[in-house]
Amino acid sequence: MEARVLELLLAGAGREQLDAALRGAGERERVLAHRIREQRELQHSREAELTALYETARDLTAIRDLDDILTAIVRRARQLLGADMTYLSLNDEEEGASYMKVTDGALTAEFRRLRLPLGTGLLGLVAQAGAPYFTEDYQSDERFVHRDYIDDAVAGEQIRAILGVPLVVEGVVIGALLAVHRRVRPFPAGEVALLTSFAAHAAVALENARLFERTRAAVAAADEANAALRSRSEATERAAHAHDLLTDVLLHRGGVAEVAGVLGEVLGGSVAVYDETGAPLAGARPGPDGPDGPDGPDGTDPVVATALRTGRCAVTDDGVWVAAAAAADDHLGTLVLRTDGPMGLPERRTLERGALVTAMVLLFERSAAEAEGRVRGELLVDLVTGRTPDQLRLRERVRQQGARLDGELALAVSRHTAERPPARLVAALAAELQGLGVVHEGLSVLLAQSTAPELGHALSERLGGTTAGTVAVADGLDGVAAAYAEATGTLRTLERLGRTGEVAEPAGLGLARLLLGRHGPAELEEFVHGTLGPVLAYDAARGTSLVETLQAWCDAGGALRDTAELLHVHPNTVTQRLDRVGSLLGEGWRDPAHRLDVQLALQLVRLRR
Repeated sequence: MEARVLELLLAGAGREQLDAALRGAGERERVLAHRIREQRELQHSREAELTALYETARDLTAIRDLDDILTAIVRRARQLLGADMTYLSLNDEEEGASYMKVTDGALTAEFRRLRLPLGTGLLGLVAQAGAPYFTEDYQSDERFVHRDYIDDAVAGEQIRAILGVPLVVEGVVIGALLAVHRRVRPFPAGEVALLTSFAAHAAVALENARLFERTRAAVAAADEANAALRSRSEATERAAHAHDLLTDVLLHRGGVAEVAGVLGEVLGGSVAVYDETGAPLAGARPGPDGPDGPDGPDGTDPVVATALRTGRCAVTDDGVWVAAAAAADDHLGTLVLRTDGPMGLPERRTLERGALVTAMVLLFERSAAEAEGRVRGELLVDLVTGRTPDQLRLRERVRQQGARLDGELALAVSRHTAERPPARLVAALAAELQGLGVVHEGLSVLLAQSTAPELGHALSERLGGTTAGTVAVADGLDGVAAAYAEATGTLRTLERLGRTGEVAEPAGLGLARLLLGRHGPAELEEFVHGTLGPVLAYDAARGTSLVETLQAWCDAGGALRDTAELLHVHPNTVTQRLDRVGSLLGEGWRDPAHRLDVQLALQLVRLRR
């Protein structure tokens, strides 16, 4: 073979160039030269295929985005096979169809959105059977199940020859890779093998993506678990720190202010403490922001009631956390937390532990106050009963109790109700005023440096608006017994007159005090009998209510209609009753002088009753 022919073969010359160089050569040389050329072209093709497969394999390790990998595979398969279009589909097992995932060379949007039922068309058959199929002319090939909308999409792309191979992962067909030509042509075995290799790479890419996603999800779950564990560990450390701080408060006999400070520091907010009535004890901000209110039963906020009933902290609609400090069924106080920080289970348990410590602190304070109150109460009982012969010893006892009773003194008494036991309240008020307080003979008694009206109102308000009698103490501590007698008399008079909830000094009783203080019982009884005797006797004998009618008539200022309204009777009935009174007392009973006597006698009858 001539050197010129060998050079052309090495340079990859085409058939025409080679034929020109072989003119005049023998048949054997021409055949050998063309075989060498074909072998070299095949070798170049195999090298290109291997290079493409190598690059695809390299992409699998370098590209993390699944769509990028599949797009690269479809594009390279089209280039190597010289196809007009390549596309990859994935199976949807729930719908029983295979849908287009990636296309390269498609002309119409309808084809890119195509979904083929499994077993329909060449694509559906490959995706269902898991074996390669090809056709030289799809439109005229009756081996496949045709559908109008599929054939229309194929016709829109001008597709004739189709080669399809399955995508298989762990023995399961998950889709197909196809190459098409827009002319009729066969598919040699080498192209089938090449497309099958690309399909294997695509299957690996899909499996890697699935494993990568699973790994990423596992890593994310592990990160989340670690974060939760770290958060729980930190919360546990904070709870342990809070426990140590609260224990330290108890050991050093701290108060509710120290407890509120610890909780505010640990929970990252502000904590206010209120007593069972809603009065602020520590940390309360200015304004009516306490937990008590008119919305709940008996004036108790429903959130506080929930916390008290369950023993757990509760949250309001505004995100304010509430915990009740209680011992058994005794509501001692309420903690209110305002925070923007997290309130998970550890934080809520810390607040509840703080409420328990608050209950213990309040119990300690109550026990101490009750013990001190008993001592103070014994001293005040000795004063009001006059059992204080030794003045030096008396003043020493006053000094030991920390009371200041050297200036202007006042004494107030009030009758409490069973629903509001006043001993602790009276003792607390006495301590605030540096005075003495006690519950004696069913009455709350308070002695302190103050004016009588101020002391009386202070006692009444602390006990919930009760009736109170108050008096200025004359002669210092020596005058306490007399002041007590006068204050209790004032209280009884207020109660007899029905002046509930009032606070009064003896001078505030007016005529009632004058009458009760200047006359003895015998003289007062004689006056009443001489003035109203016939009317009283008439009522007693017949069960009538002439005295009541007289009292209402006086209260109404002599107005007939107003008197009828007070008695809930007809005005004619009032007229008839007053006529009967006139027949019993005489015609002049309405004269001003006689009328005053009648009114005084009626007032005495009311007081006596």
